[in-house]
Amino acid sequence: MRQATTTTGGPTLSTKRRLGRRLIQLYAGLALYGASSALLVEAGLGLEPWGVLHQGVARLTDLSIGVVSIIVGAAVLLLWIPLRQRPGLGTVSNVFVVGIAMDATLAAVPGVHPLAARIPLLLAGILLNGVATGLYIAADFGPGPRDGLMTGLHRRTGRSIRLMRTAVEVTVVVTGFVLGGTIGIGTVLYAVSIGPLAQLFLRVFAVLPASDGSTVVATGQPRGAILRP
Repeated sequence: MRQATTTTGGPTLSTKRRLGRRLIQLYAGLALYGASSALLVEAGLGLEPWGVLHQGVARLTDLSIGVVSIIVGAAVLLLWIPLRQRPGLGTVSNVFVVGIAMDATLAAVPGVHPLAARIPLLLAGILLNGVATGLYIAADFGPGPRDGLMTGLHRRTGRSIRLMRTAVEVTVVVTGFVLGGTIGIGTVLYAVSIGPLAQLFLRVFAVLPASDGSTVVATGQPRGAILRP
């Protein structure tokens, strides 16, 4: 990716500002992603695919769901090695920030029991997840470890990203459900809505091109896969 430079060869002020904005977007997006996942847990009406696995493992091991998210993220990142994937700042940050934000939100939000309160919590969690996804993908610091696994499998096998994503997430959901993770209407609603929401907020949070024609958001990232932590 080309950067705008001064006549002395250093980055311009506008380039530094864009880098600052991208960093803010990255960490805000990851923190909001963890918070949105926590809201889905509190709603108790069904989690996103990897959330089902995290919750199932958490119930089996008595670890917090945020800690499980970190452990699973690190384990998935190790699978990048044979796939020859290269992590970025966003990839490594994803492993830790999402889990920490998730546990912090769960500790701060009181338990909700009436269905009339859980439904708005579910909808808020899904919407916030879409906002978070748009924020951190548009920052362009690398995909999350789970998405890198899917795109790595796509490159190594020659199969479509859609097929690889479906295969991985079905396996994850079934495994998580067997371990005690929650599947419900929220799982279905998340599956059908996160794509359009993520695409919408990708456009909202896209960083504008630099004045010399270079862009801050790389075109090589497979956005059609709807990258998520």
